[in-house]
Amino acid sequence: MPSDLEAKSDERLIWLREEPGSRSPGHSRVEIARVAVELADREGFEAVSMRRVAQELGAGTMTLYHYVANKDELVTLMADAAMGEVLVAEEELASGWRPAIAAIAKSTLSSLRRHRWLLNRLGDGRPGPNKLRHFEQSLRAVEGTGASAAAKLEAIVLVDEYIFGFAIREAQERDERADRWDPEVREFLQREMDSGAFPQASALFGDDLDAAREFVADVLLADGRFERGLDRLLDGLEASLRT
Repeated sequence: MPSDLEAKSDERLIWLREEPGSRSPGHSRVEIARVAVELADREGFEAVSMRRVAQELGAGTMTLYHYVANKDELVTLMADAAMGEVLVAEEELASGWRPAIAAIAKSTLSSLRRHRWLLNRLGDGRPGPNKLRHFEQSLRAVEGTGASAAAKLEAIVLVDEYIFGFAIREAQERDERADRWDPEVREFLQREMDSGAFPQASALFGDDLDAAREFVADVLLADGRFERGLDRLLDGLEASLRT
């Protein structure tokens, strides 16, 4: 483990510290982040540790500490690497604010789908260069709306909230569809549906709970649902930005 003196010297934000290069030119923060992200994608976030990432790099754990002070900084690198994938190539970014925001939104969802572990780590880590680039690109996308600074920021945040919420709900539904219902859950739901206390839910689900579960999954996981919801959200934003 690093000494107390080394730990003290590492207290500054990682982006404010010059990346080591002369002593171990075979590694970089970009490479470390890539390996950690691939490990999390393959085996889950729980598999990510300083020791394991060092092993994947073919390096000693102390070598990794030369670049990254602790796991929190590793998560910062991982999150920023994922944000780098969100950026839309400039030549692919439409000139109109609505198609530009839609392109950014779809790119963001694609990254969250590739890196499901990130859904549970959205509050981890600290801002990085790619997150700032994403924010700058989003601001550029809404620049031509003529709206106030507050309205533009609110629009960007609203779209982000839709993306994150959709991604979390989609991931949960995929997991639930893959698992069988616990017998006690089935017993509870059947009892409540039979009680008459939930006439709307009973009418929607019918008498077959298994069929009802598949129906819900089919609706929530239907192709194009994200795009349809995004269009409705942008319809509202377009109307509000004109006022």
